[in-house]
Parts: sequence; C-alpha cells; structure tokens
Amino acid sequence: MPSNSDPRPLIPALGVLYAHTADLSWLIVRATAGLMLLPHGIPKIFTQGVAAFAAAGLSRRGIEPALPLAYLIAFLETVGGVCVALGLFTRFFAAAIAIEMAVIAYHSAAKGFGWINGGYEYPLMWGLIMFAIALRGGGPYSLDRRIGKEL
Repeated sequence: MPSNSDPRPLIPALGVLYAHTADLSWLIVRATAGLMLLPHGIPKIFTQGVAAFAAAGLSRRGIEPALPLAYLIAFLETVGGVCVALGLFTRFFAAAIAIEMAVIAYHSAAKGFGWINGGYEYPLMWGLIMFAIALRGGGPYSLDRRIGKEL
C-alpha cells in the first residue's frame, strides 16, 4: 500500500501494479548502474592492462600514485560494479564508486560540461546515481538483504 509520501499514480487503475513494482524499479537502477561500469573496468584489466592505464590515464593527468590508484579503479569498475549490480556490499562499493566519479568529474571540469568533449557530465551523473544507491542500499532484491547485512 503506498504511503502518503508516494506520488499519486499517473494512471490510477494501475495503482496495484505500481505498488508491486516500486522495489523492482530499484533493482533495475542498481543493476544498470553497476553493470555500466564493466565496459570501463574490464579493458583496464584484460586489454589495456592496469600498468598501461596508470601511465596513459593517470600519470599523464598528474594523478599520483598512479599504479596503486589504477588497481583501485580497475577493482571498483569490475568487482565493485558487479557487487553493486548484485546488491552485495552495496553501500560500500557505491560510495567508493561515487568518490571515484567525483574525482573523474573534477579532473574533467576543464573540458566543460558535455560528455562528448570528455567533460564532467557523464561521471557526475553516474557519481550521483551511485551516491543515491549508497544512501538507499541494495533494496529488497539484493544479496545484502538476503544475507541480512548491509555494509
């Protein structure tokens, strides 16, 4: 049953459907946000290599210590992304990824807002989504809920 703080259904006849799918929508948001990181993390490990990413991606931008940070980023974008998608240690990984995205947005600020030019729009958006996930947690369809612990 919707609470008084829930929005009024757009189509009142679908109120029962809305009530049953609210938690499912959170699963879709969480899974999408987590899985969107994999195409960024997997190449850092298997194609480009973490050391090459450290040199070309971080050192070139003046971000040091590049190699340990490159390993952290590759870990967050692969293991962290999968964990967010599954809802395992959701708050921890979502908060860590939100911090990563804030740093990327900061270092992209000189290029402006638009993501097409390498600006901060894309990392800002995903960072805010991860921040929201960190605030809310995994939700009812998460491994965190299944094991009874939310980190």
